[in-house]
Amino acid sequence: MQPTPFDGTSQPFTIGLKPLDLAQWLDRDATFDAQLAEKRRLYRELPDEVFVEEADTRAAQTEVLDLIRTATAERGEDSANDATLALFGADPPPLVAASLRVQEDLIIMRRGDNGWRLAAGSLCFPSSWTLTEKFGRPLQDIHAPVPGFGAGTRNHELIERMFDRLHQPVLRYNWSVQAGDALYHPLSNDGRNERANARAVRFGDREINASAFIRVERQTLRKLPGSGDVLFTIRIYLDPLGWLGQSPDRATIAPAFAAQLMALDEAQLDYKGLTADRDRLVAALVGISQS
Repeated sequence: MQPTPFDGTSQPFTIGLKPLDLAQWLDRDATFDAQLAEKRRLYRELPDEVFVEEADTRAAQTEVLDLIRTATAERGEDSANDATLALFGADPPPLVAASLRVQEDLIIMRRGDNGWRLAAGSLCFPSSWTLTEKFGRPLQDIHAPVPGFGAGTRNHELIERMFDRLHQPVLRYNWSVQAGDALYHPLSNDGRNERANARAVRFGDREINASAFIRVERQTLRKLPGSGDVLFTIRIYLDPLGWLGQSPDRATIAPAFAAQLMALDEAQLDYKGLTADRDRLVAALVGISQS
């Protein structure tokens, strides 16, 4: 079942880290086969858009692959490697091999003179950002579009210190609302700016419960013991807004979600692309809560 951080258990535009039990590090559900099939399609059709690496990250990538092999073996889960790896030649990147065993996307962050940067990544399911734009960039640049998280903000300083001092795995959630059910949902910085400036209606004439999809990111961070790099995992859950109507807790979850939408300020609504549709979403959620 999809997590519901929009029920008030997690607040948007906050760091919101919680301790993570490594027994719960990876999450596999009934969408595994469909999500892995989509990863394989993206590797075939858009390999340069969904995988990047600095030349000296192979050892760290191998650490990730070993950790995932161990975790999935302990849980009795099958591997999902296949001929897709042949796209990358005789020596496929270990991070690609690792990504084809799990539903999570995998990002390796490395400390440098300018802070923590994105040094390698397999990102098949971006939530309105692009891997190639963020590759090699430090956190302050990666988070620059996020209200309250750019260079010089308190949140940025806290995140840098957290990465420096990360000893125990941690977990956080994020949510957004998108038009349609695409797992591969990239958006460039220019595209985000255009979306914010246009403030256009994103959900079409179809009933909003079917055209608006709740996208939840389950994010984890853990330090790699050998390289000292930080592994950032992102697991995507995607369901139509109307899915909430099937929840036995809809009478409490839907109003809480509506309250989170109402609490977003103008900059936050623009960032999430919800300025024009917020009131329609809130009305739909009120209807769900009363159904």
